[in-house]
Amino acid sequence: MEMNDTNQTEDGLFSCYSPSVVGYRYFAVAWGCAVTITGTVGNLMTVLAFILDTRLRTRFNVLIVNLAVADLLYCTILQPISVDSYLHLRWRSGQLWCSIFGLLLFLSNSVSIITLCLVAVSRYLLVAKRPVFDRVFSNHGLTLLVISAWGLGLASFGPLWSVYVFVPQVCTCSFHRTRGRPYTTILLFFYFFIGLGCVGAFYLLIYRKVRIASKALLRYRLSRRSSKKKPAPSDQGTDDSGVETAKTGSSEMSSQVELDQSTDVVNHEKSCLPAQSSATAKKSSSDNLTIQNSAPAAAAPASQPASSGDDSEFKRVTRMCFTVFICFVCCFVPFLILNIADKQNRAPQVLHMFCANLTWLNSCINPVLYAVMNRQFRQAYNVLLTRAAAPFTCLWSCWRAPRS
Repeated sequence: MEMNDTNQTEDGLFSCYSPSVVGYRYFAVAWGCAVTITGTVGNLMTVLAFILDTRLRTRFNVLIVNLAVADLLYCTILQPISVDSYLHLRWRSGQLWCSIFGLLLFLSNSVSIITLCLVAVSRYLLVAKRPVFDRVFSNHGLTLLVISAWGLGLASFGPLWSVYVFVPQVCTCSFHRTRGRPYTTILLFFYFFIGLGCVGAFYLLIYRKVRIASKALLRYRLSRRSSKKKPAPSDQGTDDSGVETAKTGSSEMSSQVELDQSTDVVNHEKSCLPAQSSATAKKSSSDNLTIQNSAPAAAAPASQPASSGDDSEFKRVTRMCFTVFICFVCCFVPFLILNIADKQNRAPQVLHMFCANLTWLNSCINPVLYAVMNRQFRQAYNVLLTRAAAPFTCLWSCWRAPRS
């Protein structure tokens, strides 16, 4: 998103030409083309994977798909227009498309932020308040939340239709920096500071919950180990041994409660999956039994051996979501800081362009994170790529057959 003052000429030419960016534009064009291709293919594969792979059709993944749709909107429609503007160093689509571009740009960004908030809230409620999660993120509730996310984004930035203009500093369309105040300032503060701040706060709460459960697991293991090593106490034990026994029992009980709660989280995660074959169901039951007998689902610390060697499903998914959030922040923070610090537009134009181009990365990086950090998405992507490559493989085999 771009918030700099405009310097449009009176003859209506939407030019961002400057001798200092003539060479840089080729880097921006190459970067934009890579984002367009990667983001379009990756986000489209995410949507198709959700539709075709029954294992991915969970209530939580509805939010992942909503985030992918918002990124797909940017990559397929907006990014090619930005590439054209950088290639010619001018806006060639006219004022109407400039206004449409600005609206869709902020709609995509706002929906992404709202969806990141919903993801963080859902992960926290799942581990802390299961009944609330079941009510809020039911099938009907998710439908309302997704529709509300797009409705809120449109209602927020729709009123700015008349102030979307071409911004030469970053060679694209956005709202006018001064004409939309104070409304634009309030919106940016609400979405980027309040919204993203809430996301960070919820992940902090999740971290604290996981830490508490991890400590409970450690106490449970230590108490079990010590109870096996200690000889059976005599009927006439001392007061100290009686106090110690009570503490150990209390520790075991509290730890077991944490274990049960954490196991419920994983069982709920699995319950979101659709019905599978009997063989798969048996495997899931076996996996659940293993989890219950070994470690808490959301609590196993990475430093612990044996049962905590493999992270639980809850921790893996939460870590992936947190990484998506961090990447979003890292893509936008340099641009926001530059626009706040450089109110007079004294910084070099190439610096403004580079920080604006860095925000493009956010729209294409999520599918890469899903492939790296989520086994089910990685397998689904592999199946889609194999199916897409099958016709070419067949043609290659048929072409090679006569020669051999």
